[in-house]
Amino acid sequence: MTWTSGTGNRPTDCSEQLRGAAMFQLHSFSRIFMPRLSGKTALVTGAASGIGAAIAKAFADEAAQVIVTDIDVEGGQAVADDISGTFVRLDVANEADWTAVGERFPALDVLVNNAGITGFEGVPAAHDPEHAQLADWRAVHAVNLDGTFLGCRYAIRAMRAKGSGSIINISSRSGLVGIPMAAAYASSKAAVRNHTKTVALYCAGQGLNIRCNSIHPAAVMTPMWEPMLGDGPDRGAREAAMVADTPMRRFGRAEEVAALAVLLASDEAAYMTGAELTIDGGTLAGSAATPGN
Repeated sequence: MTWTSGTGNRPTDCSEQLRGAAMFQLHSFSRIFMPRLSGKTALVTGAASGIGAAIAKAFADEAAQVIVTDIDVEGGQAVADDISGTFVRLDVANEADWTAVGERFPALDVLVNNAGITGFEGVPAAHDPEHAQLADWRAVHAVNLDGTFLGCRYAIRAMRAKGSGSIINISSRSGLVGIPMAAAYASSKAAVRNHTKTVALYCAGQGLNIRCNSIHPAAVMTPMWEPMLGDGPDRGAREAAMVADTPMRRFGRAEEVAALAVLLASDEAAYMTGAELTIDGGTLAGSAATPGN
């Protein structure tokens, strides 16, 4: 039995339609009762706190075997213990560290390149295009960009035997716009965005089902913000001022970024590669609008 499709151009087989409906129902049923990352091994960098820790926990909640990595041994081990994962100390800017990871974990299903720095950690330094020092510029790129390159290279090799996998690069809203007082950070995150697309095209060209996508968070409440917010009585006012130009008028939550990472890591996103997902409370949609005006 056939009928003409809505376009009027091509007959559609009824049994094909019924099979599609059955598969959709089966998928929906499995989504309710089966964890989304069951049977997958995932490695998350910079997972001792903030967004990385939230992603590691979300992956574990979906039954992934999670490898927690960071240079913060105490914090990373605590996260791994909490989710029954494995902790490995990893300096993402160190090629030898990645070589050791590859030897210990030669096969992988999911990699999240999350580790990153702003350049404002520790001793304050200028990061505008006129006054930034080359050493400070290079330090930011070593972690944010070199670390992502090394991670992607490891992941492709670790996923090649199976022929499939998901690489998730945490970029930033700052990788999509200019940031005058954080030139190195913006530059590094823009490069992460571009390298994501390069990796996606390379893997597809190799006939590999290894997907590579980027997530671009804006102001997400993590420990990175603590030095700027402080713990004084004006903290609330400081928070409000920092998100005044965000249409949703609040900071994002690490768990909200983690939810996107779970989607990209899962088989639900099997047709997504080279994509960029922005999570910014509407900031890049245009000018912030005042409710009621």
